[in-house]
Amino acid sequence: MDQLSETAVKAIADLAVQADFGIDIITTPTDVSGLPKEVPVLIDPKTGKAASIKQLVDEWRLTPARKSGTAKVLTLESFIELVERHKTEHSAIFADTDWTKPSLTAVIDYHAKVNGGAADNGKHRIHYEFPLSDSWKAWIGINSKALDQTQFAEFIEDHIADLAAPDEIEEEDWRHKFSFRVAYPNEMVTLSRGLQVASEMKVKNVVSLQSGAAQINFEEEHRDANGNKLDVPGMFILSVPPFFRGEPTRIPVRLRYRLSSGKLFWICQLYRPDVHITEQVVRDMERAGADTGLPYFQGAPEMQA
Repeated sequence: MDQLSETAVKAIADLAVQADFGIDIITTPTDVSGLPKEVPVLIDPKTGKAASIKQLVDEWRLTPARKSGTAKVLTLESFIELVERHKTEHSAIFADTDWTKPSLTAVIDYHAKVNGGAADNGKHRIHYEFPLSDSWKAWIGINSKALDQTQFAEFIEDHIADLAAPDEIEEEDWRHKFSFRVAYPNEMVTLSRGLQVASEMKVKNVVSLQSGAAQINFEEEHRDANGNKLDVPGMFILSVPPFFRGEPTRIPVRLRYRLSSGKLFWICQLYRPDVHITEQVVRDMERAGADTGLPYFQGAPEMQA
């Protein structure tokens, strides 16, 4: 039994004696872990029965017997700082890498880290649910949805800051995988503005080019003319933080179109967003582990909060 437990037992016994209660000290089995060596019990002077003194004493606690509860933080930095404040040598970090609801949880009072070490309660925790950024929610909101020309053009104009230029490796890699030309941000601006201008025109035809792009020919209503031409790339690159105040992640987006009754509908498809989200969660898990010096695991602790 540690010094604190011994002091508590003696104090309880002294209080009981002063209050003229009968009290006895029960020695607990040495082969049962998690118990103090001695436990005080009240003795009913009329019946001689023993009763637990714990509930009576707990009613008068000024502070809890142990730390418990889950603190919920809003940023990774706050998670790291709060874990650093409360951690013990046995604390551990767990990461839920489900891309739809990722989170980090630090169990402060986790089991002793040595093999076969003593069990702990696992009731004191710090939890960080990765909050999605507004930019990420906007792109997820249109993912795989058909937008008409005006909707698509306005969306690109409103989110042009989210677009990034492909580097040489990305450009070659995606061209090799999909035979698509990857657009630069200025090309997407030109495309969106061209679509706004042509929003009242019908599509004459769409021609696939050898570069992997498509060329759209427009013609105005009641006019037999070639109309305007727009070159459409097959893919562009996003650079957005998936999480609020998080690090930006580069995500390729496939750009597709559908022709219906002379009108074009545009479809943006984020390429494997689950992979990119999971990679970001793993990076943040590793950062939290490095900054706090704690072990980290992908999964969940075995005990309930």
